[in-house]
Amino acid sequence: MYRVILSLFAFVFCCTSVFAAPAKNSIQVKGSDTMVNLGQAWAEKYMEKNSTEFVAVTGGGSGTGLSSLISNSCDIAMSSRNIKDKEIALAKQKGVNPFEIKVALDGLAVVVNPTNPVSKLTIDQLARIFTGKVTNWKEVGGADAKIVILSREVNSGTHVYFKEHVVRKLDPNSKEEFAADALMLSSSQAIADEVAQNPSAIGYYGMGYISPKQKALHVAKNELSEYEAPTIENVVNGKYPISRPLFLYSNGEPKDLVKKFVDFTLSKEGQEIVLKTDFVPVK
Repeated sequence: MYRVILSLFAFVFCCTSVFAAPAKNSIQVKGSDTMVNLGQAWAEKYMEKNSTEFVAVTGGGSGTGLSSLISNSCDIAMSSRNIKDKEIALAKQKGVNPFEIKVALDGLAVVVNPTNPVSKLTIDQLARIFTGKVTNWKEVGGADAKIVILSREVNSGTHVYFKEHVVRKLDPNSKEEFAADALMLSSSQAIADEVAQNPSAIGYYGMGYISPKQKALHVAKNELSEYEAPTIENVVNGKYPISRPLFLYSNGEPKDLVKKFVDFTLSKEGQEIVLKTDFVPVK
């Protein structure tokens, strides 16, 4: 009789293990390097409030995050650009339905070394610099020195946005590319570090990375427009010409722990964290 009870217990335990797995208490968030500090700040505060749950946040670029979502190796992708049609098509082939949530706004700062006398440029001047048509700082009012172009790598949403909005000036027929000698760096922090120690460098990143070690240029749409600084106020009122939304993507409409975390990012507390990390709240 004892053996029968023991066997029955083992059978029930086995079935429970197979068919009633414990609820998931952790999620993986991956993607945009622009958003990684914001994502980590959200996760830290979220876990303070929900001590039995775990949120892991890593960067790698918007493309990396979206690829991970498509391959089901993360729960949420952070992206500083809209998902592409070809990515949506690939996702659907794999049974993934990307769902877009706008969580913040950002202004892309164009930065130079603080010793550089140049303090303002138009979109056209920036386009000519980053495509290699202007190669010396003296051509735009600076010193007689070769311009060192810094860019994010092609997998970065920041790279894609800057190419569309500045290099190609929102012209859908443009085939312009970054100059062949542009240095493609792996992160926004790498650009910040290089600009801080290189008087001839120019680069770009999300305005959350601005520090006294770099000088953010004032940018104008054209020569007839006002030059505007990359500030929260100027992004909100639309005056700063290089601004963009920031997104989270989930597989389908968020559910369970993913929904709980996304809801936190859009809550009053979550949007206050957006502001504290130098981005612009959407609420």
